[in-house]
Formats: sequence, C-alpha cells, structure tokens
Amino acid sequence: MNHDAFIVPPNSKISLQKDYDTAYKVDNYQKIDAASKLQTNIQQIANYQNILYAQNTYALLIIFQAMDAAGKDSTIKHVMSGVNPQGFQVFNFQAPSTEELDHDYLWRTTRALPERGRIGIFNRSYYEEVLVVRVHPEILLKQQLPHFPKENEIWQQRFEEINNFEKYLVNNGVIILKFFLNLSKSEQKKRFLKRIDTPEKHWKFAASDVYARSSWDDYMEAYEAVFNHTSTEWAPWYIIPADRKWFTRLVVADIICTKLAELNLKYPTVSDEHRQQLLQAKYMLEQED
Repeated sequence: MNHDAFIVPPNSKISLQKDYDTAYKVDNYQKIDAASKLQTNIQQIANYQNILYAQNTYALLIIFQAMDAAGKDSTIKHVMSGVNPQGFQVFNFQAPSTEELDHDYLWRTTRALPERGRIGIFNRSYYEEVLVVRVHPEILLKQQLPHFPKENEIWQQRFEEINNFEKYLVNNGVIILKFFLNLSKSEQKKRFLKRIDTPEKHWKFAASDVYARSSWDDYMEAYEAVFNHTSTEWAPWYIIPADRKWFTRLVVADIICTKLAELNLKYPTVSDEHRQQLLQAKYMLEQED
C-alpha cells in the first residue's frame, strides 16, 4: 500500500477539507478482503515487536489524535491485538491533574514514554496543548505560566518546542508515528446517535462530546495549524480516513509494519563464550536421567 496519500509533507500547507477525504479508500481494497490483510499485518507487528524487545535499541511511540468517536480506542484494540502485553503500553491523556499543572506541559507525557524495546501508545498526547487549549484559551489561565505570550506567539512557541522535543527523541532511538483519524462531522453524528440508542454504549457518551462538536470548525483550524507546523522529516503526520473503520485499521497497521520493517530489526547475536555456555547447558540436560 502506498502511504503517500496519507502523509502530510513537511514544510507544506494543507487543507483538511480539500486535501484529505474522510471516506477515502484504496480502490483495490474491499472490506471483506481487507480483513485478511489486517490479520497478516497484526501478526507481523507481533513478530517485529518480539525482535524490538530482544534487540533493546529502539522504542516506538505511536500517537493518536482525533475528534470524539473517530475510532481511536477500537483501532488500538484491533491493530495491537496480537502484541505481547509485556511489550507495549497505552496511556490515555485527559484533562491535566493539579500535580500535572504544577509541571511544564510536556512533563506528564515525557514520564510515560516507552522504554527501549517497547511500543508506547498515546491516546491523545501533548498535542492537546495546541488543540483543545487553542480552541479554549481560557485553559491557559490554569497553567500558571510565568508570563502570558500574545495569542499567536504561544502556539508558534509550542510548535517549535514540540518539534525540538520530537527531534531529541528520534535522535535517541524513539521512533515516532503520529496518526490523525480524520472523521467527517456527519459520520460523527451517526456514531453519537448509535451510542445514545445502544444501552451498552451509553458509557462511551458524555454531554461534553456534543459541546465539543459545536466548535468543530475551530478544531479543524487548530488541527490544520498543527499539521502545517509539526509534520517534519523525523516525525511526519499521517492523516487517516476514519469514516470506514475497517479501512482506518488496515492503513494504521500497514504503516506500523512498514516503519518497523525499515528499522532492520535483528535478534541479538551471542558471544562465543555464551554459545559455549549454551552447549554446556544442553549437554548437562541431555545427561539427566
């Protein structure tokens, strides 16, 4: 699968509405056929993760951002279903706590970064600081900043800080994949209504979800600013069509597989001394009654 249709080219200016179709799918992929391809990708991710863990050189950080009901949770559940739970972790970032507000805005996510050999998933991330905070700038008043930059200056400042932070991570072996699940407003409405009409899904719906929907255009503008300023050569953004959940999962899994394959992962080679120890251990075991 060619991923160029989903990537935000660095140093470009994109429009979500004009450049990215929320219902896009590759012509030769149908839902019934994609299931087999997805299972293959899931198994490959599991295999790569085993080698990633054994090699203990790289970590993989996967960031998901989206509007409510875009399918972040279900995508994570399906794509990572084959991975050994010891090899990855998922963090969901909601409104910051009092303790978190007493630190810089990157603190709570930095302490959750994956160790070498592991896959870490951020369900929402530090990008909330240039998304929801931008749409609702009154949140800045709670952040106890030493000075209050002008409205546009703080976003430019944070874009630069995030780019530098991600460059630092990549330089130190933390590979970053950033996915935006691009859901249409009409499809979000359908999913919200389904949650309301299905008792088993009531827990997934809150009145605040509709409140956020009323600021849809502001959020799209904020997201475009994020993509235009933080899609870099070392950590580009992927905009994934989210109106078809089956296609969303397929593309995300395929991109993860491709990135892991590019790392040329290998199981560690053992020393001659270790190999001799293995042979000795084998001999001792075979001599047992």
